[in-house]
Amino acid sequence: MSNTPHELADEFPDSAQALHSLKMSDPHFMRLFDEYHEINREIHRIETRVAPASEAHEAQLRRRRMVLKDEIYAGLKTVSAAKGTDDGKSDS
Repeated sequence: MSNTPHELADEFPDSAQALHSLKMSDPHFMRLFDEYHEINREIHRIETRVAPASEAHEAQLRRRRMVLKDEIYAGLKTVSAAKGTDDGKSDS
């Protein structure tokens, strides 16, 4: 477990397997995943004063991280919805 806050495994603890599956099977999702982690770690370095940055730059990074997290969540929802229709469950 990392000490870096906002890791995807911590943000989506019930979706660890789906995160891994999407990362391995979907190049677009893998790019989102990698960019999220890169930005998240940069924010952490700024927060801990390891890397200096302006407030404007930090705010820009935080907004980008939020957009990426929303896109990742949308991908997880798609997988979850597909799994719900393909797992043998019925409404009756």
